[in-house]
Amino acid sequence: MAPKASDDTTTGGESTGAEADDLRLGRRKAARYIVPVTVIGVAAATIGLVPALADSGDPDLPKITAQQLLDKIAASDVQQLSGTVKISTDLGLPDLGGLESGLLSGATQGGDGSSADPSTKLTELAAGTHTLRVAADGPDRQKLSLLENAAEYSVIHNGKDVWGYDSASNEVYHSTADESSGEGADKGSGKAETPVPATPKELTEDALKAVDDTTSVTVDGTVQVAGRDAYKLLVKPKQSGSTVGAISVAVDAKTGLPLKFTLTPASGGAAVVDAGFTQVSFAKPAASTFDFTAPKGAKVTEGDKVGESAPGHSGKPDDLAKDLEGVEGVEGAEGLDGLDGLNVLGEGWTSVAVFDSGGEGLPSGAEAGGDLGGFLGSFGDKVTGKFGSGTVFSTRLINALMTDDGKVYVGAVTKDALVKAANAAK
Repeated sequence: MAPKASDDTTTGGESTGAEADDLRLGRRKAARYIVPVTVIGVAAATIGLVPALADSGDPDLPKITAQQLLDKIAASDVQQLSGTVKISTDLGLPDLGGLESGLLSGATQGGDGSSADPSTKLTELAAGTHTLRVAADGPDRQKLSLLENAAEYSVIHNGKDVWGYDSASNEVYHSTADESSGEGADKGSGKAETPVPATPKELTEDALKAVDDTTSVTVDGTVQVAGRDAYKLLVKPKQSGSTVGAISVAVDAKTGLPLKFTLTPASGGAAVVDAGFTQVSFAKPAASTFDFTAPKGAKVTEGDKVGESAPGHSGKPDDLAKDLEGVEGVEGAEGLDGLDGLNVLGEGWTSVAVFDSGGEGLPSGAEAGGDLGGFLGSFGDKVTGKFGSGTVFSTRLINALMTDDGKVYVGAVTKDALVKAANAAK
C-alpha cells in the first residue's frame, strides 16, 4: 500500500464505513439475532481501525511532511524483529457478566470448535488489556503469543505451516499457507495473516485504508517509544457524524515501522484502542523461535488452508459481500451487489453499509425467542423515522441500526447519522 498525502489532507484508500463493516458474518449462518450479537462481537473487527498515542519524550528529529512520513511507512521493509506489545481495547461494550465473551467467540468460531483456532482465540483482544510477544524473520516465519494468567496462546507461521496452540486446553490447530500464490498471506510475501490485527503495523495499515480527501493528515511532533525516536502521525476525519475522533501513530524515525497506534473516539474519554511496543529489537530471532511440535496428548485439529474460509478480510465492500454469502435469508446477486440489499451509502468516514438480513427485526414479548430478543433489545435504543422503527446497538466506535423489517445499517457513525442514512434510503 502506498497512500498519498499532503501536509493536512490525503487522497486514496478505502472508506472507514466499509472498513468498520468487517462483521465476520460469513463464518456461520445468521439467526434472527445476528445483528445484536455481532455488534457485541464487532470489537474484533474494529481493532483494525485504530492507532495509539506514544510514550513520553520529545526527540529532536529533522522536519518531515505528512506526505514524507506516509511514504516512509509505505517504504518500511523491516524483515526481522522481536518484542513485546501491550494492547488495550475499550469499545464500551455492555457488561453481560462474561456472556459477551461467549457471544464473541460464537460469532467468529469455525465449525471445528477448537479453542486453538486463531479466529476464535484472538478475539480476546477485543476487550481489556493484553500483553503480546511478537517475532518475525522474513515473510515465511512469524510468531505471536498472547500471554495470560499461567497460560499462553501462540500462533506460529513457519514456511507452509500455520499452528495455533492453546496451553490452557492443550489443543492444537493446524492449517497451511499457499506460499506460491500468496493465498492466506500478505500478497507476494507468503506471510500468514492472523484474523485480528494485533501489532501497531497491522493496525496502521488497516487504518490508512480509510484515508481519502475527507481526511486530515498531519505530523504532530516527535516522541520516544520503546527507547526509539519516532514521529507522530495524526489522522482526523474532516466530516461530522463520524465516531472516530483522531488516530495517532508513532513511526520509527529510522525504519518507518509503526511502533504505537491510538484511536480516540469523537465522544472523548479513553482511547478505544491503544497498542504499542514496550520493547523491540531488530536483531534476527533464533530459528528455534518458530519451531513447533504438538505436545504429547494434545488434541490436534486440522483446519482449512489459510485464506480459504478465514473470517478476516480487507473491509472492502466487495469482500464484505463475499463474506455475507451463505448468510441465511440473504439471496445472492452479482458483483458488489452480490447480496440482496447490500449497498454502501455515503463516502469517507461517514459511509454506512446497509443490507437486508432476510428476516424480521428483533422480536420481543411473547414471540418465539422473545426472551432473548428482549434481553438483547435492552442494550439498544429504539428509534423511529421515515424508514419506520428499529433498534440501534452501539459501541464507542461502531453503531448498527436494525429496522423492524430486517434491514441493517452499520458504520463508524453516530446514531443520528444512521437514522439519517436509513431515512434517505427510503
